[in-house]
Amino acid sequence: MTTDRNEIAIEATEVCKRYGDREAVASVSLEVRRGEFFGLLGPNGAGKSTLIEIMEGLRQADSGTVRVLGNSTWPRDIALLPRIGVQTQSSAFFVRQTAHEHLATVAALYRADRIAADRTLRTVGLTEQRDVLVENLSGGQRQRLAIASALVHDPELIFLDEPTAALDPQARRDLWQLLRQLKKAGRTIVYTTHHLDEAEALCDRVAILVAGRIAALDSPHQLIAAAGAPTRLLLPAGRLNPDEAAAIPGVDRAEEEGGSLVLETTVSGKVLQAVDALIGLDGLQSRTATLEDVYLRLTGAAALDLANSDSHTEHPPYFPAKDPA
Repeated sequence: MTTDRNEIAIEATEVCKRYGDREAVASVSLEVRRGEFFGLLGPNGAGKSTLIEIMEGLRQADSGTVRVLGNSTWPRDIALLPRIGVQTQSSAFFVRQTAHEHLATVAALYRADRIAADRTLRTVGLTEQRDVLVENLSGGQRQRLAIASALVHDPELIFLDEPTAALDPQARRDLWQLLRQLKKAGRTIVYTTHHLDEAEALCDRVAILVAGRIAALDSPHQLIAAAGAPTRLLLPAGRLNPDEAAAIPGVDRAEEEGGSLVLETTVSGKVLQAVDALIGLDGLQSRTATLEDVYLRLTGAAALDLANSDSHTEHPPYFPAKDPA
């Protein structure tokens, strides 16, 4: 099933970028639908920032094409700028201005309405810091101001690069709620993060990059299911010895870890029934696979495979990138 071109916010086709002998982005193709919350994940040096900068029109690809909101991003399209919002890891500020003055200046550059600055400060939870000089804001408050700067002109497409990096746990959850509201309002969000729980909770789909290539592309749920990662059952130590646990049908591994006996299985229902019959289920904890489990297994396997390969160009994805339905 093909996707209507009008429903696509970003279309990247065979995008490549090299820096000397290093292939930063290698034949990457993907689509981001309008209204989608799309995560771009990968270890440091995987090519995420380069790919994002090409999408934003800040960097020219060596080959391949990128279209954003129906327009080519290179040569740089000035008409696209009011339609996109960008928050980078190292955002620049007018540090001698107050938070409100800074945001009002950014809003004026986009010809946003006069109340946009106050409205956006309220949106990101900085109303109380309205008259505080930017240079006196904490790291987390500056991060929220950077996000506000990306939102103040009410863009259709928002690029957020590690937006929760300097936030405390409560501020991080508050930002999650803001991002969910933006998605409900129809905004398209492209998101990079090293917090895998965050990507699992927020993203409709994620692409995992390893050495400049897409190693996996799907919804977090589908990636977890496709990986076949085991469920971990934790029993208080002393209730069952490792040899007895390993003999239970369906248990793949049984080891003592951190005061618990850990059983790994891909058929948790069957193992739970057996454990219940042997010793009961009091005190048992169950931990299902997460996107982080998939990510660590995938990036570790891909890095090992690439290290042993003569050519990166022959490296296949570990999970196939599915076309948008």
